[in-house]
Amino acid sequence: MQKELLSHPVFAMAAEQFDQVADFLQLAENVRERCKWPKRLISVAVPITLDDGTTRVFYGHRVQHHLTRGPVKGGLRYHPSVDLGEVAALAMWMNWKCALMDLPYGGGKGGIACDPRSMSRGELERLTRRFTMEIMPFISPEIDVMAPDMGTNEQTMAWITDTYSSRTGYLVPSIVTGKPLGMQGSAGRTQATGHGVAFLSSNALHKLGINLSSTTAIVQGFGNVGYHTARTLSAYGVKILGISDVSGAVWNPRGIDVAALRDYATAHGGIKDFPGADAIDPEEMLCQPCDVLAPCAMERTITAANAGRLQCRILAEGANGPTTPEADRILEQWGDVFVIPDILCNAGGVTVSYFEWVQNFQRFQWTEHEVIGKLETMMQRAFEKVTSFAERHQVSQRTAAQAIAIKTVADAKSLRGLFP
Repeated sequence: MQKELLSHPVFAMAAEQFDQVADFLQLAENVRERCKWPKRLISVAVPITLDDGTTRVFYGHRVQHHLTRGPVKGGLRYHPSVDLGEVAALAMWMNWKCALMDLPYGGGKGGIACDPRSMSRGELERLTRRFTMEIMPFISPEIDVMAPDMGTNEQTMAWITDTYSSRTGYLVPSIVTGKPLGMQGSAGRTQATGHGVAFLSSNALHKLGINLSSTTAIVQGFGNVGYHTARTLSAYGVKILGISDVSGAVWNPRGIDVAALRDYATAHGGIKDFPGADAIDPEEMLCQPCDVLAPCAMERTITAANAGRLQCRILAEGANGPTTPEADRILEQWGDVFVIPDILCNAGGVTVSYFEWVQNFQRFQWTEHEVIGKLETMMQRAFEKVTSFAERHQVSQRTAAQAIAIKTVADAKSLRGLFP
């Protein structure tokens, strides 16, 4: 298993990050090995009948990195590139994210290799329900709690909830988070990740003594995270210079109207040819001068090839694993880019998912104001914890965040011991 996972570039990147921090912490070898490798790797065949009457077999994966501190928590993504190595890396990062935010979870992640944009609603429903049935023995509110991710949404979570509840004979809303409000979802969940990215960006700007009203930003990705990052930054008074999605990138030095761009993207299936901005090469957009650069799309977008050309003051990692270790070393040598690492920066989603899970057990609903207030309090506390650790130990923000998280998991494993 170890050799196969390490051959995948995204998992190899996550493992390299872990090894560097484990060396820094001087973790004992027996605890180190237990922290690094996932507890369960589940792969299932998902056969469904397509609308044209043919049968197609898709392949789904679910990785549960650790259950030492509680049930695993993590998204379910539908994307053509999904494979076991990528999912395992994302589960590992989620483990550190939950530990850093002091949530009673381990890390999980799942995905199905498919193209949801080419599938009908009926096909997606059949795919989701069959996948849920295939992994039923490995999920429950106390074992594995899924949430939306790339290519999935609250409707996907509603189908999972119904499928699971049909087997139990009663409604189990706590089996997933990110559900519709009408199915005991949580107010504030949809915007939580992007709001957190923007909120911590404003904290970093304040720490650097930069006035929000004169700040500029570039956002890579215009899905749920990218849109709410841009929307919240714009509400703070930040000028959004550039935004990209899978269709292309747009640029306006006077600022982009985020709401108008969202309406255009919804109507046209992407932001390409938006009349309120000019076209720009997506790769070149990342290297333009700005105060905040927020990569909110895929993994490994900031690499050794472009890290030396970045002209941002703050790199706010809305995506999981957007910066490679090689790029990290370049940015650390520069020393003038303040990095808000992914396991801190995009932790808003899993934090509000935790709030939803708690509300489901309580059978009680909090208001959006309460949810966002609790979210900002927890993210502020984690931000201060990470920056204080980095300054005290003279290490990077990423090393600080991962060191706090990994030590939290390692300490829990040491306290529980190893069952003979």
